[in-house]
Amino acid sequence: MKLEQTNKQGFTLLELLVAIFIMGVLTAMLLANFQDVRSRGRDTKRKTQLIQVKNALRIYYNDNQQYPADDGVGNLDCSGWVGGSCTWGGPLIDRATTYMTQLPEDPFSGVDPSWVYFYESDDTNGIGEGFNLYACLENDSDTEAIPCPAGTLTCSVTNCYKVTAE
Repeated sequence: MKLEQTNKQGFTLLELLVAIFIMGVLTAMLLANFQDVRSRGRDTKRKTQLIQVKNALRIYYNDNQQYPADDGVGNLDCSGWVGGSCTWGGPLIDRATTYMTQLPEDPFSGVDPSWVYFYESDDTNGIGEGFNLYACLENDSDTEAIPCPAGTLTCSVTNCYKVTAE
């Protein structure tokens, strides 16, 4: 009995390992890029939300000739208002006017409660003449990022986005 030799060749183990390695590297690169896109998207949402709060506070200023005070821990001080507090996620309602049905919350606050927005009143002479709003930014290379001021935000990053009354 004579064995016939065929010329059927498969892949060697080394070729399979190289192909798997290349696919793994490509997958890792795509996942890293996907995570970066998601963090940039959350940063864009943060900026947009702070601009919306700024616009609502400008309307408040037009009605009251001053901006609300802050409570010292990053919230608007609404002690004389309906409901008594204006926390992030709650409404921004004055005695008779609703300025925002819901103050926005940081998109990451559901995952990590230290990711919050921070409101700081510029109450020179006891009158709210201005304000600063801060948000933590995930993207370290954001062109609008500033170093987070001490005593404002508690998130684990060092870059912030700032919106002022002007």
